[in-house]
Amino acid sequence: MNPAQVDACLRRLGVQRPASPTVDVLRELHLRHLQTVPFENLSIHLGEEIVLEENRLLDKVVGAGRGGFCYELNGLFGALLTALGFDVALLAARVYGDEGRTGIPYDHLALRVRTVDGGTWLADVGFGTHSHYPLAFEERGEQKDPGGTFRVVASEPDAAGASGAGAGEATDLDVVRNGRPEYRLEVRPRVLGDFVAGAWWHSTSPASHFTRSLVCSRLTDDGGRVTLSGRGLTVTGADGTRDVRELTTDEEVLAVYRERFGIELGVVPTVREPA
Repeated sequence: MNPAQVDACLRRLGVQRPASPTVDVLRELHLRHLQTVPFENLSIHLGEEIVLEENRLLDKVVGAGRGGFCYELNGLFGALLTALGFDVALLAARVYGDEGRTGIPYDHLALRVRTVDGGTWLADVGFGTHSHYPLAFEERGEQKDPGGTFRVVASEPDAAGASGAGAGEATDLDVVRNGRPEYRLEVRPRVLGDFVAGAWWHSTSPASHFTRSLVCSRLTDDGGRVTLSGRGLTVTGADGTRDVRELTTDEEVLAVYRERFGIELGVVPTVREPA
């Protein structure tokens, strides 16, 4: 990422170029990303190709003012952090679903970030409802965050009896929110290209929840959340109160995308049947 692209990313987030890659800077960038760049899967239902290449992600998220899902959001955020001097590793995770089962390999992408002031952090701006700030990667106790109470703990062996670690390797980690495991995180660094198969599966498989539903969501400045699922608009306050309503016209839907998420669309996305 060149200096002009870095500046464009920072303008998208509404922040100034930082002087040093410290934890305070990381916290600000993390929160601003959640507030300004929506978590959305619209490309899947608009027939748009999802390409996990830095310049294509820049074109989409910065140039077109769009959002994306985990591979796109954390992939580009990781590139930005690297360009700003942070030590970043891309990590693969498998999301916990029904009955405690984990999803496919490369189900999710998260970031391990080291700062110049000595911290190691789990940054994740691509999981929808999650922590507002990075989590301390090596802390095994409870971590309080506006998004909930989190823990990052060693995984128990899975159904096959595997812990994810070979001889001499560190075990996988479970990221837990409010007592419920969210995803199982591998600690081996990956590259963005490793996630292509996962992105393809999530954008094409009938078994993926992304192909079966529409979502566009972001954190609001007051700590709440605004989410548009199809034609259903949900505004959640920081205190947990929810206002839910159904939008009745295409004009209303397009106006919400534009005014609430900064996304200009020519047509209303509708759920496409997987090929």
